[in-house]
Amino acid sequence: MSRVEVDTARLPLLLGELRLPAIARFWPEIAERSGREGWPAVRFLATLAELEVAERTQRRIERHLVEAHLPPDKTLDGFDFSHVPMLSRARVTAIASGDAWLAKGDNLLLFGPPGSGKTHIAAAIGRALIEGGYRVLFTRTTDLVQRLQAARQQLILEAAITKLDRYDLLVLDDLSYVRKDQAETSVLFELIGRRYERRSMLITANQPFAEWNKVFPDPAMTIAAVDRLVHHAVVVEMNVDSYRQKAAIIRKARAATIKRDNQPKDPPEPDRQAQTANLPLASDNQPRQSSLPSAPNHHPD
Repeated sequence: MSRVEVDTARLPLLLGELRLPAIARFWPEIAERSGREGWPAVRFLATLAELEVAERTQRRIERHLVEAHLPPDKTLDGFDFSHVPMLSRARVTAIASGDAWLAKGDNLLLFGPPGSGKTHIAAAIGRALIEGGYRVLFTRTTDLVQRLQAARQQLILEAAITKLDRYDLLVLDDLSYVRKDQAETSVLFELIGRRYERRSMLITANQPFAEWNKVFPDPAMTIAAVDRLVHHAVVVEMNVDSYRQKAAIIRKARAATIKRDNQPKDPPEPDRQAQTANLPLASDNQPRQSSLPSAPNHHPD
């Protein structure tokens, strides 16, 4: 290899052209440490490469979190698993790793009444998957149905569904709120059919499958949609009381306790026995007044 003349003053410019911002930021510090500790060149280069890769990974996670539209502050650590005893933390953690089911295009279906924590778990799993390198889109089912209907009217439904293929997991929240008389929900069936055995879906619903005939236009489409969803799926039933109602009751009781404790207390009643004891007693030398009425004075006529 011929000798190459290097102008070290151009290094920041070169790193910028190569789009290596982490190396551009850290190389002076790492170079100083490398020289001080006598690192071999390969260790110096490997350290800079590790820093660049780590920062790129973090930037990618941040971008994917923004595009996922997840509800804020919904994490696995923030979920009260004691409220849903049929759902173990270990099982959810395994699902959140994504390795076993996303690669096969399997689905996850969460059923339970409103307030049982379905949306929280769905969003928390989505966040964990993004942090693990996957791409996720979280959306209310009604919103997605409206967008797909608009795409159909513009004759671009196929392109709109294909665009969703970029997401390893599509989270459809509150599917039961879609109504067939609200709009033509056959677009939802087409989406399910396109992702079947290819891309995973996570669906939350507060109604069992038997009530899904209110969602799809006809019974045959309902059966076909359910069949595709459950063929390769984990079904979780979260049949517990509403966590929101429970929390509201606790807050109300706590507020009542605080209000009661802050109310001014009535002054204590005087101690009658103590008051009697403090009265002056007549001495034996003092005349005592009789409690009997005095006799009237009679005057002669």
